[in-house]
Amino acid sequence: MDSRLFLPVIAGPTASGKTALAAELAKRMDGEVVSADSMQIYEGLRIGTARPTQSEMRGVPHHLLGFLPLSEGYSVARYVEDARRIISEIHGRGKLPFLCGGTGLYIDAVIDNLSFHGGGGDPELRESLRMRAEREGAEALLRELREYDKQTADRLHPNNLGRIIRALELVKTTGMTMSEQIRLSRNRPSPYNPCVIVLDCRVRACLYDRINRRVDDMLKSGLLDEARRVLSLPTAPTAMQAIGYKELAPYFAGELTLEQAVSNLKQSTRRYAKRQLSWFRRRRDANFLYIDDYMDIQGLVAKAAEILEGHANGHLY
Repeated sequence: MDSRLFLPVIAGPTASGKTALAAELAKRMDGEVVSADSMQIYEGLRIGTARPTQSEMRGVPHHLLGFLPLSEGYSVARYVEDARRIISEIHGRGKLPFLCGGTGLYIDAVIDNLSFHGGGGDPELRESLRMRAEREGAEALLRELREYDKQTADRLHPNNLGRIIRALELVKTTGMTMSEQIRLSRNRPSPYNPCVIVLDCRVRACLYDRINRRVDDMLKSGLLDEARRVLSLPTAPTAMQAIGYKELAPYFAGELTLEQAVSNLKQSTRRYAKRQLSWFRRRRDANFLYIDDYMDIQGLVAKAAEILEGHANGHLY
């Protein structure tokens, strides 16, 4: 018998229905959900990050949601530490943890036992890079990173300034690229036996329609008020990394109409979904489920449960 802990993982692009599937599976299999979303961790970013509501949680405990002040930084290393601790606590209660989210690096770091050590820290360099980003834009830093570490640069979005700076800081102070660090850390065995399910759509227009409808629902739920409040805070740079806030800033400044800003938001979200899918397709162990193959959530849940239960045979569960 495999002594590693069985860990179901529900991943996929934004608006694909990960939250609903994970909650239904956890309810069915006596589990709890551990979020793997790099923006849902922050307080005050409820609507714009589509953080699950109480009704969407279906009475299932969810962890690592809305616990961090916008003023506080959060690294992949810290996420891994927090997630592993909570996974262990859930197992200790005799429950089944479900890792669920769309941040591929968070998921990979946990289930592949990647190491993100704290070496290479240089506060002065970090601040100079941040000031340069303010003058020249994050794209300038991303272009420089590509000269050192094309693999890391290709998977980072210009909005993700914190990780761009961290990758440059690492290579400039240690000579080791982020991609090399990840490659070396993959040699360490993982404590988990994951079963990865990735949601997708066979027809791309199906996913894009879901994204567009989600943005419309966010606006009805008060996204404008939330974005106006968050962007007025001194900690706005953190929020500006999250799609759903940056795109509305030109509207508040009177530079775009609401219709134009919303159109940009939908386009940015669709592009983000494409990057998420590209990330998850690299996982050879991923089980892809296409939501447009199923008439309703019940059929999708039944198929996902079948995959998980088949994988769990012979593993700690």
